Amino acid sequence: MQFKDYYKVLGVKADADIKDIKAAYRKLARKYHPDMNAESGAEEKFKEVVEAYEVLKDTERRAEFDELRMYGQRSGDHFEPPPGWQQARGSRRAGEAQFGSDFSEFFNSMFGGGRQDFDFGGARQQHNRGRDIEIEMPVFLEDTLRDNLKNVEYQMTEFDGRQMKPVKKHLRVTIPKGVTEGERIRVKGQGEPAVGAGSPGDLYLHIRLVPHPLFDVQGHNLVITLPVAPWEAALGSKVTVPTLEGSIKLTVKPDSQSGHKLRVKGKGLKIKGTDRTGDLYAVIKIVMPPAANEKGRQLWQQLSETASFDPRAEWSSKT
Repeated sequence: MQFKDYYKVLGVKADADIKDIKAAYRKLARKYHPDMNAESGAEEKFKEVVEAYEVLKDTERRAEFDELRMYGQRSGDHFEPPPGWQQARGSRRAGEAQFGSDFSEFFNSMFGGGRQDFDFGGARQQHNRGRDIEIEMPVFLEDTLRDNLKNVEYQMTEFDGRQMKPVKKHLRVTIPKGVTEGERIRVKGQGEPAVGAGSPGDLYLHIRLVPHPLFDVQGHNLVITLPVAPWEAALGSKVTVPTLEGSIKLTVKPDSQSGHKLRVKGKGLKIKGTDRTGDLYAVIKIVMPPAANEKGRQLWQQLSETASFDPRAEWSSKT
C-alpha cells in the first residue's frame, strides 16, 4: 500500500490552518472537477483532492494522519502503520462507517473503518441473521439532480464451511435524486450472509455530499460567491453565473454592494419526494483589479476628488 501525503496533494504546509486548507481545496477542486475539466485523469485527480480534504478538514482525522505521516514519509511504496496504531485507532473511533470505492486503499485502510473498527450491534448479531454493513457514499451535487447508478465496492466476511474469510463485493446501486447529506439508504439483503440458514444482513449507505469548488449548501439552497469589478457594481452589468445545470445570465443592478444577494429560483437542489427545487443565491463580492496602469490610477484619482462619499461615516456618528 502506498502512503499518501495529503498536505502535498493540496499543496499546503503541515501547519496550515483550516482556512488555507479550504482555499487550497476549492482552487484544486475547481481545476479538476469533472464538469470543468474533461482531460484524461482529471476525475481521478479530483477524487484524490476530495480525499485529502476529507482528512485534513477533520480535527481528529488530521491528528491521526499527522501520526502516520512520520512513518509514511520514509516508507516509499510499502507503507505500514506503526505497531499497534490500528488497534489504538479502533478504540478511539469505534462505530465509524466504512467508505466506498471512490477513495484509495490507503484512505479506506487508515480512515475508512475496517472490519475491526465498527460494530453497530455490539457483537455479531444473534438470531441467525447476518451482520449489517455500513458504508459512507460520496455523491457529487450534480448527481443529486436525478437518479444515479453508483458502483459500490466493500469488504465483508463470510463462512466457507470451514472458517470465516474476507471477501470483496461489488454492486450497482441506484442513488435517488434529492438525497441529502447524512441520509441513510438501505439496500436489503446485501450485508453479511448468516452462518447457517438465517437471512443476510443489510447494506446501509450513508450519503456524504462531496464539497463543491463553487457552491456551498444551505439546506436545499445553493450559495455562490459572485465576483464583480467595481465598475460593474457601480454601473450595473449582465454577468454569466454557473449553476449545476449550465450557465445563466444575471443582472447586477447599478450601485450594488458587496454582500447583496441575487436569488435565482429553482436552481438549487432537488427536494426529495416532491417536484420542488431549492434556489441559488449569488452573493456579490466586489473585487479590485490586481494592479492599475497609469491611466487607471488617474481615473481613480478623479473619482476620489469628485465623489462625496465617506465609507466610514457611520463610525463618526457612533463615537
